[in-house]
Amino acid sequence: MKNTYNETDSAGTDGYLSSDSSFYGDADDRARLEARALSFDPEPYWNNHPHLIPVVAAASRAKLEAASSPPPNKPLYNPYEGSISGRQLNETVEEFLKRLPPLTTTVSSEYPWIFIANPHATSRPTDRDQAGFMKVAERMLDAFSKKKNEIEASMAGKPKGTVTRKLTPLRKALENDLLAAAKEKHCTSGKWMLFPYPEDVNRYWAVVAAATVNRELGTAAKVAPDEGKVDRVPRLICVYTKDFSDIEDVKRVLERLIELGLAKKRGVGDERGLYYKADAFTELGINSGNEWGLKASLYASRDLLGDGKK
Repeated sequence: MKNTYNETDSAGTDGYLSSDSSFYGDADDRARLEARALSFDPEPYWNNHPHLIPVVAAASRAKLEAASSPPPNKPLYNPYEGSISGRQLNETVEEFLKRLPPLTTTVSSEYPWIFIANPHATSRPTDRDQAGFMKVAERMLDAFSKKKNEIEASMAGKPKGTVTRKLTPLRKALENDLLAAAKEKHCTSGKWMLFPYPEDVNRYWAVVAAATVNRELGTAAKVAPDEGKVDRVPRLICVYTKDFSDIEDVKRVLERLIELGLAKKRGVGDERGLYYKADAFTELGINSGNEWGLKASLYASRDLLGDGKK
């Protein structure tokens, strides 16, 4: 039987299927399939299959592209502009460090602290209602003190541990209420606290200052000037973050401090560990041994990173 098949019936002159071939379907089929391809959204599939290699690769590529992309061209911001104790925008970090070395800059009304800000930070204090927060928080503390006194009076003569167990849930509720009020009033800043010895303070501060301006840490930082003490008292360096409730960012800053060699997992030059304190608690005078029995710090490095040494 004679073979009547002719390649040119379904292929072009080069022997390949042409776009006019019925292999692709008729015009209506092609239009329908093309419309389906254009409207397909792969994101739900990716979200439901996060461990597939192509999905992991795409996510990693997106992170790298975001990290390498230049930041938006926004105006630089400096809350310390015009203050003699802060770094100015027209001042390099090196010039600032030379002008105000913390080891030898004497504390005064002009220099209560030495400040530096991240000029690219999005945080702005314009919507911060500190007065409103203080008013609400002080009422909470007064109410707790009254309740605490009533409980202690009613349980007089009982073991201290029994009284403590009664007060513990009330203290936890007070802490949660204070932090919720701080969030509501936009008083959310907080800081990691470093305590280098005087002979190390210039070196530590230089690293913190450069990393702050380079957007490696948080929104700002400050260091205590020289108070004229003859003994070897550690200096305080505060490294600020925008929001104490943003655990991911709080942890990121801590990890970067460790990477920069400014901290270990359990401390700076000792075994105490690092502590993070909400500014709201600082403003309320909630320090170690406070009358309400509240923890002064919100986080400890050993809790966020584990208890191992690094």
